[in-house]
Amino acid sequence: MKIVNVENKKQLKQFINFPWEIYKNNKFWVPPLKIDVKEILSVKNPFWLHAKKQLFLACNNEGEILGRIAGIIDYNYISFQNDKCGFFGFFESVNNISVAKALFDRVKCWLKEQGVYKVMGPMNPSTNDECGFLMDGFDILPSIMMPYTPGYYLDLAKESGLEKIKELYAYDMKVTNDSRVARLEKVVNMAKKKMPMLQITTLKKNSFKEDLASAISIYNCAWEKNWGFVPWTNEEFLSIASKLKNLIDPEMIIIAKMSCVAIGMLISLPDYNQVLSKLDGKILPFGIFKFLYYRKKIDSLRLMVMGVVKEYRHRGIEAIMYEKGLKNALKLGYKHCELSWVLEDNVMTCRTAEMMDGKIYKKYAIYANFKS
Repeated sequence: MKIVNVENKKQLKQFINFPWEIYKNNKFWVPPLKIDVKEILSVKNPFWLHAKKQLFLACNNEGEILGRIAGIIDYNYISFQNDKCGFFGFFESVNNISVAKALFDRVKCWLKEQGVYKVMGPMNPSTNDECGFLMDGFDILPSIMMPYTPGYYLDLAKESGLEKIKELYAYDMKVTNDSRVARLEKVVNMAKKKMPMLQITTLKKNSFKEDLASAISIYNCAWEKNWGFVPWTNEEFLSIASKLKNLIDPEMIIIAKMSCVAIGMLISLPDYNQVLSKLDGKILPFGIFKFLYYRKKIDSLRLMVMGVVKEYRHRGIEAIMYEKGLKNALKLGYKHCELSWVLEDNVMTCRTAEMMDGKIYKKYAIYANFKS
């Protein structure tokens, strides 16, 4: 076995295609669009304006691919968190400790060559993207932009000398007209009396750019103290928003404004993994017809962003946005909503999810090795 650097188009194609070998008999894995993976890894991705990477493949003597991994250094993370730590990401491997350990060791070696002696992950490629190894919920399809990995990855990480440092939770919440609506309405009515100037609106496509600017500001303010947080750059946010613009449901983007200034936002996306699961990673030439057909059948959401700027927290604005989102989801016919991901020690959000009758149904693990 040997570990080789990905240095040409053929090797990049092998890197992108390898997960199909790992998950070929797994009906719960949702194949990503290969064109999207290629774009994430491309220098055109604005993330790489402040980060660098090296991709690796594990091969046997016959040239058969046994695993893959990426070493990643995000200089914005190092600067913002004051933590000189690199990432490993895009990890996939056969169930063989020798292969996994060789891949992890190669990333650690590459990081040391760059003067970075700590590593954690998986980050694909950052905490603003898919991250974590799945710990619980292997018999359920993942939601959009959430990972799915085999259970044996947990053992491979541990046996390779990595330690679990964080758990991330995904909550499942049913979208039904039940007692939650009445409970929320009581809080909402009290909060609105105290804040008569508060406005709750939904996304309007004719004000998309203005609302996008508000979203960037709220996201970077509301999460700045969270573990692992890195502010999105304008270029990154614009890139992501341009991809999602035609996929969002405008009534599921809730915006809170005070005196016409955005102070809070709740973003829920239709779970397009229900569509991607039918496409086998290809949108062309005929996947587009499946896409258009199955997108009409999406009945779940992923609540992925909910935040209020610091000076307006704990006034009931969160409850007001939740109520608006729940009522709109009911009106639009959604059946389930996943709230993810939530840090295990984010007590306030965990309590809110439980108040909304949310149940933890998936868990993810972040691993690290802080030894030099």
